[in-house]
Amino acid sequence: MTQPLDTLVDLLGLETLEENLFRGHSQDLGLPQLFGGQVLGQALSAATRTVEAARRAHSLHGYFLRPGDAKRPVVYQVDRVRDGGSFTTRRVSAIQNGKTIFFCSASFHGTEPGFSHQPDMPDLESPQALIDAGAEVQRFDGHPIEFLHLPDSVTDMPRKRLWFRLAGELAEDAALHRYLLAYSSDFNLLTTSLVSHDTYFGDPRLRIASLDHALWFHRDVAINDWLLYDMDSPWAGSARGFSRGSIYDRQGHLVASVAQEGLTRLVE
Repeated sequence: MTQPLDTLVDLLGLETLEENLFRGHSQDLGLPQLFGGQVLGQALSAATRTVEAARRAHSLHGYFLRPGDAKRPVVYQVDRVRDGGSFTTRRVSAIQNGKTIFFCSASFHGTEPGFSHQPDMPDLESPQALIDAGAEVQRFDGHPIEFLHLPDSVTDMPRKRLWFRLAGELAEDAALHRYLLAYSSDFNLLTTSLVSHDTYFGDPRLRIASLDHALWFHRDVAINDWLLYDMDSPWAGSARGFSRGSIYDRQGHLVASVAQEGLTRLVE
């Protein structure tokens, strides 16, 4: 693994304090509050540590309650809600300064046969074709995530499309790749609702924050290979924006679906 990816894996590793209680360090990305993807990834990591390995996370539904402090650790308390014959359910509370800043429910399921269908992946240029044509791979300084942005669109509704990956070598650990996908799914999603309003992240008039986040894992994923994130925003109003996303691997498999609502308040 590259050093930045090592650091991110360690961030999601967590320290066991006692049964059902874990602590995670925080990462300062220069945002006004703790990056929501960190809490998503760490909460899923905490829940997974209380579930038998044969069952893998298939969904996570969470609410952001308070801004987190990127300079302080986060404690995760896991409630073992149910261990059923086919599904396992966990509730996780993320705590800072004695207050819950985030909570979620996560569900786990084993592998079994069933009906199967999915939409076709959008017919877009591959990452290599974009790079060969001169597209710039965008990176955060000292961070392993890489983006290849395709042009934004407002033909039918606000839409963003991009390829992303975590650059470096990773162990073939399905649970780890899910934590990292949960972490990465928070990048770019909410700002999709701003595309048709001539407003961008970083506008000093904008107050923006995630309110909730839902994520469904449809199959195992390799987060260190390029994934297509196809996002749209069917609605915005009352100082809130709603966005949803489909994540495909390079072979065209739909690996995850995402939905999020957030505060998008403009202060003149």
